[in-house]
Amino acid sequence: MSRPDLRMDLNLFRVLEAIHTQGGISAAARSLHLTQPAITHSLNRLRELFGDPLFVRQGNRVIPTDKTRAVMAEVQLHLKGLQATTRMQPAFRAAALEQEFSVGFRDVLESIAFPPLLARLAHLAPGVRLLSRRIAASEVERELTAGGIDLVIDRRLASSPRLSSEHLLDESLVVVMRRKHPLAGGNLRKADYLAARHVAVSQLGEAVPLDVLLTQDGRPRRIQLVCQHYFSACQVVATTDLLLTMPSSYAAGFSRLLPLATQALPIKLKPIPILAYWHQSRDHDRAHAWFRQLLIDTIRAAPEFAGH
Repeated sequence: MSRPDLRMDLNLFRVLEAIHTQGGISAAARSLHLTQPAITHSLNRLRELFGDPLFVRQGNRVIPTDKTRAVMAEVQLHLKGLQATTRMQPAFRAAALEQEFSVGFRDVLESIAFPPLLARLAHLAPGVRLLSRRIAASEVERELTAGGIDLVIDRRLASSPRLSSEHLLDESLVVVMRRKHPLAGGNLRKADYLAARHVAVSQLGEAVPLDVLLTQDGRPRRIQLVCQHYFSACQVVATTDLLLTMPSSYAAGFSRLLPLATQALPIKLKPIPILAYWHQSRDHDRAHAWFRQLLIDTIRAAPEFAGH
């Protein structure tokens, strides 16, 4: 009489090996984190599959039958082989990557990160393509979860545990003005700062945190112009008496291009933490992990961030 056609379940062979190794059903259940009834059920299926009792009880232990002893070496060999295949991955080679990475950047960070990053990619992974996008803070988690973007570099954001992050550096603010501005010499006083006219930068129309703070304090700035980008704001500042408050790293870069002077912000503020964000599902993606570490290292090594 032929045995019923049982579906091949590899977990059954894990149970067979565990009972053989542990010498009993209870011990096998503990080693596999299963219940004793579950182990007994699997053993019954194995007995039906092999047409053999497989184990016979002897005191507090079970003893393998001749059939079990005959197949056990092969079972263990194949189980080890299957386990090994789950750990085997081809060697990662950045030079062989043909992939596009999308990064959420603030506009000026592009000018700081991209020149050295592209130089490194040309040497290490010439097949990698980059796409830079501006993502509103409220959209970061949704975009990362949906896969619309791979990595976001931004200020500290309110995010769920579904996002992984790494702190890059702490950014401070400085005041930028034309080199011959009346306030360019000496230390900038808070009263003069608040009395001056200002340019603000808000690409997506969100409130500037500094202005929120000053308004709450009852001493708002006099904003004459709101720009979308720091570069255009710096161009305006270089030819007017308006002041621009901006991250110190960005100011350092623009000061090399335009006739600008910088002063310390005469208002005590905590440094602004800058972080890299990505979805936790990408934690162990080797290409993603390689690229994000390259980008993080490139930003940290940029001269504009020296000393941060």
